[in-house]
Order: sequence, then structure tokens, then C-alpha cells
Amino acid sequence: MSSPTLQQAAFRELALGPYGATVQKRADGSIILESTDPLRDYVATYNTLLPHWAEHKPDQTLLAWRGQDGEWERLSYRQMLDRVLPLAQYLLGQNLSAERPLLILSENSAEHAMIMLAAIHVGIPFVPLSPAYSLLAPGAERVLHAVKLLTPGLVFAQDAERYANAIEKAVPADTPLVFANGTLPGRLCTSLSEALQTQPGEDVDAAFKAVTPDTILKFLFTSGSTKMPKAVINTHRMMTSNQQMHLQYYPFLVEEPPVLMDWMPWHHTAAGNNNLGNILVHGGTLYIDDGKPTDDGMAQTLRNLREVAPTVYYSVPKGMEILVHEMRRDPALRDQFFSRLRLIFPCGAAMPGPLKQAVDELAIASCGMRIPMTMGLGMTETAPFAISAHLPDWQAGVIGVPAPGCTVKLVPMDGKLEVRYRGPNITPGYWRQPDITAEAFDEEGYFCSGDAATFLDEDAPEKGLRFDGRIAEDFKLASGTWVSVGNLRIQVISAGAPYIHDIALTGHDRDELGMLIFLTPMAAELAGLPEGSPMADIAQHVKIRTWAQQLLDTLASQAKGSSQRIARALILERPANMADNEMTDKGSINQRNILKTRAADVQKLYVEPPHSEVLTAGKLN
Repeated sequence: MSSPTLQQAAFRELALGPYGATVQKRADGSIILESTDPLRDYVATYNTLLPHWAEHKPDQTLLAWRGQDGEWERLSYRQMLDRVLPLAQYLLGQNLSAERPLLILSENSAEHAMIMLAAIHVGIPFVPLSPAYSLLAPGAERVLHAVKLLTPGLVFAQDAERYANAIEKAVPADTPLVFANGTLPGRLCTSLSEALQTQPGEDVDAAFKAVTPDTILKFLFTSGSTKMPKAVINTHRMMTSNQQMHLQYYPFLVEEPPVLMDWMPWHHTAAGNNNLGNILVHGGTLYIDDGKPTDDGMAQTLRNLREVAPTVYYSVPKGMEILVHEMRRDPALRDQFFSRLRLIFPCGAAMPGPLKQAVDELAIASCGMRIPMTMGLGMTETAPFAISAHLPDWQAGVIGVPAPGCTVKLVPMDGKLEVRYRGPNITPGYWRQPDITAEAFDEEGYFCSGDAATFLDEDAPEKGLRFDGRIAEDFKLASGTWVSVGNLRIQVISAGAPYIHDIALTGHDRDELGMLIFLTPMAAELAGLPEGSPMADIAQHVKIRTWAQQLLDTLASQAKGSSQRIARALILERPANMADNEMTDKGSINQRNILKTRAADVQKLYVEPPHSEVLTAGKLN
């Protein structure tokens, strides 16, 4: 299908809020941006949402998941509240508080949801930890860090056997444990089913009413790309104000309660705050997708999408790549996926333009329309909705305008404009780390994000912003020339689609740029190898090397100066590894950590004469 046809195709109807910003330029070079849509009144506390829908839509499915027999199991809003109340009473009996919060070691699950919502109901702070901290690290160092920082008064784990190592390594022997499945001999254990037998009393209602907008709802850990993770304080006000900001730009959610098929983990702000919040605010339904955006994990996601059609779909580029690949082979899956889909929101990493075009082509083939695709910028510290490109035609790098009530300040720094935030959705700081908290805010109380942005149109700044990378990721070549890592990564990934998953740029204090290339599984097709072939076989195949050489040469010929000319490339045989913190749960790579864990590969890039595996611009080795 030709590009003009794509451009002319209509979008599926979708109510979106106003798009615009006021701009104030200051004498010191900083720029203040605010939405033209003022923030309207919002719910005071987050714990009122579940009881509201339990009263007004008691039989509406809140949560669905695959049972042991592989069939969908469900909990309605009323059924969930009936489980939350006894668990809330049980938690109150454990003398929990911000000083002794609830620690959750679990993937997304019905039991995780129950105990999380119970804690929210009575104002007990909780912290959901990434399962990778427990299951992929034999020493459980990050679990130990979290326990030392937070001093939890109770630990919930989904499965005793799976989380036993992390608990033994990191959780003090006198800390009570609750398990959905199993037990640990010699420890203070209670089964979740036993906790559910607790009779709720008047103190549950009293604790519910005592929750205020400033009550700490939970702690979310940052990714910890350069240091050990920090515990970001999330209050009830942050959550409720952020949902109102989101609603004003996405009012269609009121017209049709959202149905999500969602794999994104609740220990991340995107899923745990935004996605789950969308469901609770609008009385929607969340299907827990037990798949993942990986070569192996997508099989379960594809099975789920064949049975359940979402109204909004959140995913990362890697997941979308695999989904597109499968929809091309399976028109029934394609038609089911697009049957009632109203919005696609790519998250976690830059999405290549060719991938977006492929999604459009499939949508038109299925329903005769394109599906609106939007983007934005936020972070754990902003709850996360902060800047929004709520226009139906997604464009690479465009992040848009400030959310209602969230003021954005752009401050010149190292040749870029740093994005800073102030508003009711901004964290008050990091738990028990006052020095780091003080460093994170400027003299006017704006949170310093470390992200950079530029205007789409300098002459019309109200049109919004484009992402300009992470300031901390940028580096200088030996010549002193700055390299904008974020922009160059987007360019390379787009040019290499659909065969490049991601790249890590190299060249700090060197004469020229290089890159480490992570391939997608679709590269096997290009090589003519069977699906599922080992990445080592794919990476060194002559067809892949020829393709990569041509890509490197093309990019080098188009580069404007040494800060954009990638002169060397190495195709990696080993995919990014979550256990080494090379990749997040959302499938995006950690640029700075990759350069540490793959230091030998970086050295190989710059050996003279070039190593036989290294590609150099203008020459096929």
C-alpha cells in the first residue's frame, strides 16, 4: 500500500483534549511552558475509586487472569472489594506504616492486586519490587538494598519456593511473611487464604476515612541505571491529580471504559500508576497478560490477544514488532486486535517509523482506518503523565505539550534544554534520602529530570516539544564535540527497522563513533535461517553482515559531522540481559550499563587494525 494512501486514510474516531501551551521566555534563558487547558477538580484520595465502582458497577469485571487450567478467571468490582476489606483488617493488625511498609515480591497477579488494593484502602504504604531483583540475581542485592532502605513490616510473595532465595538473603528472620502459594519452614508465615478470613471491623472504615491527599500511597524504585535504585514517594494526590491530567487530554475514556490486555509490570509507574489507574478511575477491565515482549514471552501474549480485543494497547517497540510480524501471517489475529482498538501508546523506547507504518497498513487492511497513536514524556517522579503528544498521528521523537496543571521549565544545560517539572503530580522526594532529594529540585522547586527537549518549531513554541535525549547519556568525542545519543539512536533504529532492536553508542573521548547492535528475531528471516535460530548464528551470517555494512555506509554518507558519523559497528551475538541490568522489564536497553557490561566489545570496536567481526564505514570485513 502506497504512502499517499496511508496519509489519506482516516483515523478511527477518538475524543482528544485541547492541544496547546503558553510560553514565557525569561531573561536567564529558561522557558516556562504550561497547558492552555487548566487542571480541573479531581478526586481527593485514590482509595475511593474501588468502593465507588463496587457500588455503581458491582458486576463489572475489574480483573481477569489465566487460571491453572488456562481459562480466564475474573473478579468483579464488588468481589474485589469483598476481598480487600478483610485483607485491609489483616494489614492493620500488622502495625504497618510508612516506617514499616508492605513489601510485595510478585509478578502481576490477582493476589498481588488484592493485597495492594487492601493497603491502598487503609492508607498503608507498599512497595512492589521488580521480580527480576529476586529471580535473576542469586545474591538478591537489590532486594537487600530495598529492605535496608524501607525496613518493611510485612512481606507478601506470590510463591514461597520461587522467592525463597531472595527472602533468605534479604529479609530479616523476624519479618512476617504472607504467601499466595506455599510456605517457608522456620519463618513467620501466613497464607493469603488465611488472611482473607479476617473479619473487617470498624477500624477499617476509620483508617479509610483518615487517608488524605498527602498520605503516602506507595514507594516505586527507579531503574538504578547508574547507582542503586531510589525509592520514589508516591502520594494519593500525585495519583489522583495525574489521572485528571490524563483524562483531560484523553476524554474518550469516559465514553467507553477501557479494556486493557496488559503485560506491563505494576512495579513500573507506567502500568502500576497510569494503566491500572485508568481502569480504576473509569470502571474498566484489566486482563493480566502473562506474556512478555520477548522472543519466547510473546507466544502467550499472542494467544491472549486472539481471545480478547483491547480498546487501548500499551506496548514497547519490541513487542509491537513481534505482534506486527504475527499479524501479517495471521489475518484473524489482525482483525481481532483492531476490532475495537481506539488508541495505541508506544512506551519505553523510541519506535521506528517503518514499524509505525506497518501498524497503519495492517489497521487499514483490517478496518479501513488508522488507529490513533500518541506519545508523551514522563517518569516515576511525575506519576508519570507530564508531557503529552495527544495528536492521532504519532511522529518519532515528538513528546508534545505539558499536562494540565504540570508546569514545565526548560533550562539551558550543556548545550541542551533540560526538562524540569512542578505540579501536584510531582513526588515530594526520595524516601530516607534527603541529600539526593535536595539535589533533585532546583531553587524554585522544579524537579530536575535529566531529560532534554527542543521545540518542534522555534517560531511557534506552542506546537510543543521533541525529545532530545538524556543529558547524562550524551558524551564528547576526543575533539570535544558533543554527541546527542538519544537522537542518533532513534535515527539508527528507524533506519535499521525491523531488524535492529536497539543500539548502544560508543566513542567517549575517542576519535570516532561506534555502535553495538542488538538484532531482533526477524533478522533470521533476512539471513534465510529458521525462526528461533540462535542469535550467534544470525549475527555472523554473511547476509546480515552485508545488510549491516550497507546500513553503516548509508548512515555514514548522510552524517553531518563527526558527532553523527558512526564509523564502526559490532553485531552482538548475545541479547541484552535483565539479570545484568542491561535491559528493563519493558524491553528497552540501559545505554550506560551496556557500555560497562560489554566493555570487551567496546574495546574490540576500536582495535587497530580492525577486528574481523567489526564493520567499518566504507569497507566490508
